[in-house]
Amino acid sequence: MSGLPPTVAWSDDGRAVRIVDQRRLPAELAFLDLRTVDEVVNAIRTLAVRGAPAIGVAGAMGLAVALREREAGFAAHFEAAATAIARARPTAVNLPWAIARMRAAVASRLGEPASALRLLHDEAERIRAEDEAMCLAIGTHGLALLRDGMTLLTHCNAGALATAGIGTALAPVHLAARRGWRLHVYADETRPLLQGARLTMWELLHAGVQATLITDNMAAATLRDRGIEAVLVGADRICANGDVVNKVGTYGVALAAHAHGVPVYVLAPSSTVDPATARGADVHIEQRDGAEVTMPLGAAAAPAGAQAYNPAFDWTPARLVSAIVTDRGVHRPPYDFSRGVVATSST
Repeated sequence: MSGLPPTVAWSDDGRAVRIVDQRRLPAELAFLDLRTVDEVVNAIRTLAVRGAPAIGVAGAMGLAVALREREAGFAAHFEAAATAIARARPTAVNLPWAIARMRAAVASRLGEPASALRLLHDEAERIRAEDEAMCLAIGTHGLALLRDGMTLLTHCNAGALATAGIGTALAPVHLAARRGWRLHVYADETRPLLQGARLTMWELLHAGVQATLITDNMAAATLRDRGIEAVLVGADRICANGDVVNKVGTYGVALAAHAHGVPVYVLAPSSTVDPATARGADVHIEQRDGAEVTMPLGAAAAPAGAQAYNPAFDWTPARLVSAIVTDRGVHRPPYDFSRGVVATSST
């Protein structure tokens, strides 16, 4: 992330998970050290850490550190902690996926707390390191879809701030910047929490990428009028048929891109693919507090008493997705992830 600190890491003493507090950006680069289950759950729910890969990594690492000093009744504490963290946010598949890996790592050692703690730490570190490597692989495969001088559009934040590495949707942009390519990225502000404005713009400007902020309702006109050549978005869940669940607003962007003949590329780790969920309509979409809409960032934007509908995500039909890029390669339609992800061509 061009010299910026990692989004999710171990604290210096290894006894906490250190995260960039994304609620404080762009005004301030601040950090939180998470040591307890409640702190981990709260950080995930309040979006101090967000992005499907990042919350999976933070959840796994948080589970490892939160069980220190819990040797008495360790198995019961482990089960309660794993359940609470896995349920912190319901839509992104990476969080329960990571916790399931942690469960499997210690399934036979819950009666040996000291051994279990070592195994938990080691598994969490593997998940973190794998995410970093997956981001690089996604970026490398995705770079084959781009060229120097392109103009792109992105929605929400699927960059380094959403992962333990260089990002998913923005990973090829970061690699392109390292090569000296001159890309121009239009970033949707991403209402109501402004992840595009607060996070994507902050990240791209720090990386030296030319970036222009637009409001969400400008996306269709921008696709028509500003020479957009591709849309890059991340994913919180990819269904067996290729339907993509991502930040609310992605569906509208995909519809507009389709209408103007602009390809939509979804970039996400293979752990985001959920072969057990047949289609987007089957996914439970997280509903968030309406105050995020009526009082964005604490400022009144609607009359007192106004009610608001506030889904955190929407799902985009596979027919609108030109390619899905994972760490295994570039996947093209027709999509069939019913047996998971298999390696495929990167061209």
